[in-house]
Amino acid sequence: MSDLHIRSLRPEEIAIAADWAAVEGWNPGLGDAACFAIPDAKGFFVGEVDGEPVATVSCVNYDDRFAFLGFYIVRSGFRGAGHGLRIWNAAIAHAGARVIGLDGVVAQQDNYRKSGFQLAYANIRYGGDVAAPQRPPADVVALGAIPFALVEADDATVFPAPRSAFLRAWTNTHGHIGRALVRDGKLAAWGVIRPCRTGRKIGPLVADDRAAAQTLLHGLLASAGGGEIFLDLPAVNREAIALAESLGLKPVFETARMYTGPVPPLRIDRVFGVTSFELG
Repeated sequence: MSDLHIRSLRPEEIAIAADWAAVEGWNPGLGDAACFAIPDAKGFFVGEVDGEPVATVSCVNYDDRFAFLGFYIVRSGFRGAGHGLRIWNAAIAHAGARVIGLDGVVAQQDNYRKSGFQLAYANIRYGGDVAAPQRPPADVVALGAIPFALVEADDATVFPAPRSAFLRAWTNTHGHIGRALVRDGKLAAWGVIRPCRTGRKIGPLVADDRAAAQTLLHGLLASAGGGEIFLDLPAVNREAIALAESLGLKPVFETARMYTGPVPPLRIDRVFGVTSFELG
């Protein structure tokens, strides 16, 4: 194990982790890597053997209380040599005393528990082909037309830490389309659709109720076009599951959302699309 050298990935190297994630079937967005460095540029790690990358992991520190772990991958052919444990420990050390969240593959839950993670709920990826509405609903507007402070405040109801800089990048990255629904002067729903290695993902999609989520989703599809889409949904949000099923989407992947400690009370009932399994 002494031949493994661990270092931080430079922002322009985060694409390495995204490419490996694509090989593993996680289907990252085409513009994800550029956004991921923004919350914590030092939160991405690579393990190298003789200068060759063999393992990656990220542990992004959002503030002084919360971090999120992802991209935990050891390349085939280098597994079983202890490289995964060493780079995992480096990521955990980077978080310090922060509570850490992750979306892990279900089969690894027992291993994550050994590191102090406890199951909060399952997230399920739904996917399938959908048709785009001919025109967006009249009350759906560009997300950029909404004061960003409203989006920040609404995001705070569904995510454990502030992530303003990340949200600005996520909503403005080339190819990402953001839309919002305002009802009675209140932000009722907002979300982003983005191109991925396969199809498009919708996330985040935050809404007061299923009707608002459906209206917003139709606005996103009218703007981006139909075809194959994916929605990552908390399994405990039955209304989100019902919405996905009403579109003919089917479960294709499942993760375990786990935390090492308590997080602020969150409105998971308002999450109709998780932003990213890699960054939360």
